[in-house]
Amino acid sequence: MSTSEINLTGSSADAAEDAYALSLDAPRSRTRTKKTPKSTRGNFEMAAWLFMRLSGIVLVVLVLGHLLIQLVLDGGVSKIGFAFVAGRWASPFWQVWDLLMLWLAMLHGANGLRTVINDYAERVNTRLWLKGLLYTATVFTILLGTLVIFTFDPNIR
Repeated sequence: MSTSEINLTGSSADAAEDAYALSLDAPRSRTRTKKTPKSTRGNFEMAAWLFMRLSGIVLVVLVLGHLLIQLVLDGGVSKIGFAFVAGRWASPFWQVWDLLMLWLAMLHGANGLRTVINDYAERVNTRLWLKGLLYTATVFTILLGTLVIFTFDPNIR
């Protein structure tokens, strides 16, 4: 484009801005991370997103049912004690109810915290350690809670 064309179509300042914009490089990432295949990561993130929505709905039903039964129908908080828990966990229905509530709550919370770690931990090493701690605590709590629910002995004296 010649100088005479610039003056005919617009100001020389507009042409200078256009030339400058064409010479800019694309922005680069500040951190260099190992790229994972987009389809694999996208599928996992989609499944995690879907899990959060579905587990949230199921958790609302489980927790509201739990609160309704514990606080309204079974006589309130004053009735809850060792004998009450022993009577509830004698039934497989209540064991499965509480187990499902434990597993879904822990996995739902861990998935949410994983997302927060991904969003706010800038360094790869920090992200790695935080997720390692999160996954360790989640697995430990799920295993310990499951063990307590299924090995609970009401005859301890």
